[in-house]
Amino acid sequence: MMHSNVATNNSVSPPTGDQSPRLPVSDAVRVIEVGPRDGLQNEKTPIDTTIKLQLIERLLQVGLREIEATAFVSPKWVPQMSDHHALMTRLVALQASQSAAAQARFSALTPNLQGAQVAIDAGAQELVIFTAASEAFAQKNINCSIEESIRRFEPIVARLAEHNQAQPPHKAVRLRASISCAFGCPYAGAIAPSQVVRVVEQLIPLGITEFDIADTIGVATPNAVKAVFAAAQQLVPATQLAGHFHDTYGQALVNIYAALESDIRIFHSSIAGLGGCPYARGATGNVATEEVVYLLHGLGMPIVDQTGNRILEGGIALSELAATGAWISGIIGRPNQSRAGRALMAH
Repeated sequence: MMHSNVATNNSVSPPTGDQSPRLPVSDAVRVIEVGPRDGLQNEKTPIDTTIKLQLIERLLQVGLREIEATAFVSPKWVPQMSDHHALMTRLVALQASQSAAAQARFSALTPNLQGAQVAIDAGAQELVIFTAASEAFAQKNINCSIEESIRRFEPIVARLAEHNQAQPPHKAVRLRASISCAFGCPYAGAIAPSQVVRVVEQLIPLGITEFDIADTIGVATPNAVKAVFAAAQQLVPATQLAGHFHDTYGQALVNIYAALESDIRIFHSSIAGLGGCPYARGATGNVATEEVVYLLHGLGMPIVDQTGNRILEGGIALSELAATGAWISGIIGRPNQSRAGRALMAH
């Protein structure tokens, strides 16, 4: 049952001004919510599966339709994600009771074939494989070189192809790849665009059609963003690239704007700015979903789901997002990191 206790009485819309000639209003943007996975995975206190389910239900009720729900990783390494199978199966059951318009895509991080198989069996609709643009970060985070990490993906790709061959097209499981530390690394410093390009180049033969370019430690600035996306677009079209920005130095929104000017139209965000990076001292969470939606509304850019239907329209959606951010922040005992969310809740 969808929850209906989301506040809707504080409807606020940003001023729009004149539309930038570089950002045509016809250009729709997809927003992928990563709070349930990237936002919660580093929380030390166990969060009950029911709370995670309630969070995702509330995000669905607001209108979000692409949600990174969990990670099929070893509980030894990420204890907070140990309920991945239970959560995903409950989400699949929830989907079965929803109308076609309310259907969402739930993705899951899968580091290896074992995790991918469990995720497929649990009903995940999209798998996310991950590597890094920094050799040092790859060694620290996934205990292997970049090249070795990509070789590990080959059996996942083969298994997914086998699975999808037996499914009708609308039930095929998607695959996307996330490239961590695409702008800077806590161990190696600045990352050159050529390093990102090399990783994209190695992933293309696997059939990847969506690449998450991640500022994992939040050090990017607009010129670096434009340089990396320009370099990546020498290999793949802008429609296959996504921006994943953390807000450590307060640059996430201006980096998103720079990415928009570089024709990028897919962005990740986390409700209430939840998250962080355990390998980077001082790194904060992903850019807050509330901030991203406020920006896009102000730019007059429509937000759409994976099928192209418009979502998150109007001030009511913003108010509901703010209420959800305040709710989950209170539940886990964290300050709400969304400035837009806090301002909206003050109305």
